[in-house]
Amino acid sequence: MMPGLSAKQALALRRHLEGGLPRVSRPYQALAERINGNEHQVLVQMHRWQAQGLFRRVGLVLNHRALGFTANAMLVLDVPDALIDEVGQRLGRAPGINLCYQRPRRLPQWRYNLFCMIHGRQRDQVEAQVQALLQAQLLSDLPHQLLFSSHAFKQCGGRYAPSPTGASLHG
Repeated sequence: MMPGLSAKQALALRRHLEGGLPRVSRPYQALAERINGNEHQVLVQMHRWQAQGLFRRVGLVLNHRALGFTANAMLVLDVPDALIDEVGQRLGRAPGINLCYQRPRRLPQWRYNLFCMIHGRQRDQVEAQVQALLQAQLLSDLPHQLLFSSHAFKQCGGRYAPSPTGASLHG
């Protein structure tokens, strides 16, 4: 049986994972080389962290603007509480919805509790897509807004490892 990663290697792996997977054909092998381990050890450690709840999945963050998707909007809806799960499930499966999630209302200023992200190439196409979606889902009568983004902020993955300087992970 092959030994697992040392505590030092595991911490180094966590720090490397925060920067994203290497863009190579064998990213786990590349990570293993960086921490003086092997690919199997890296995968075993990642499965262990997943089982412990450190993370649920490994995802991919695309730079949608670089791919030509510059008409990006958040559809916000005020869905009755009794319908939020059912409506959220339907919209989350709908074509063109890239992300769908519930957030608490912040009354009286903010009445919306369901958020759906739509990425598109042209604003008028996104507007038409949203209107067709609301009609098809019989949701046009719900209070809603379509909020287009005007600026892209840097996206990054989760932070799992303590900072080498001891600084806060969130600021």
